[in-house]
Amino acid sequence: MANADRFFQVEVVYALHHVQILKKIAVSSNSTVEQAIKQSEIISQFPEIDLTKNKCGIFGKSVSLDTPLQPYDRIEIYRPLIINPKDARRIRAKKKIHA
Repeated sequence: MANADRFFQVEVVYALHHVQILKKIAVSSNSTVEQAIKQSEIISQFPEIDLTKNKCGIFGKSVSLDTPLQPYDRIEIYRPLIINPKDARRIRAKKKIHA
């Protein structure tokens, strides 16, 4: 049972506007965010993911790639915004005024 204590489960998540991917993987107790992402092989499925550009987080909190993992962490890979949220609100407000 000592071997089981050295590994734990985490989730790696990536979402596009039309699809969400959640992969559950077992990682060693000294794994980092970057190692878990690479182990999940999600980058081969979505080659647009560039860990030098895409930000990552754990449960919505931004973290660096060298952040050590804890059991049951949910690693989120963020994609770039299409439009700034403030600009989107301005556009919606203008549409309401002119409607």
